[in-house]
Amino acid sequence: MKYERLTREQLEELHLEFINFLATQSITAEEWDRIKRETPQVAEDEIDVFSDLVWEGVLSRVEYLEQIEAQQMHLFHMTKREMKLISVRVMNPEIDLRSQEGFGWFKKNWQSDFVEYLTAAKAYSDDPNADKFELIRKGATITKGDLYRWFDEVIEN
Repeated sequence: MKYERLTREQLEELHLEFINFLATQSITAEEWDRIKRETPQVAEDEIDVFSDLVWEGVLSRVEYLEQIEAQQMHLFHMTKREMKLISVRVMNPEIDLRSQEGFGWFKKNWQSDFVEYLTAAKAYSDDPNADKFELIRKGATITKGDLYRWFDEVIEN
């Protein structure tokens, strides 16, 4: 398995897509029930293949990722050729960017000496989707990129 198995909840949400996946392999509902009963490892393997297909589809469309921690934000723009990073660090240990109060403090003080910025870019490995998945595995979430684009604009001006 290349990524990770979808959770039970994710599989339930993708129930119709999973049925279509099985249908492309000419597996009927009755046959699927038989496979689960008689060869559970084959059923597990099918779920793993389906999970990887779903992840490939999702990861190929990811443009922005964010990882927000107590005193740091890592904002990623996943371009065709590289991963661009805007890193924000708050040097006030009493601020937690994950809280409403902490982020409110940040919005008022983003230009103060208590906030540091760093930008970087890194080429993908041979497998850009695996690179994106690794960031997600480490805690990044897929976003629409509003925060990244705002900082990018501020940094350019």
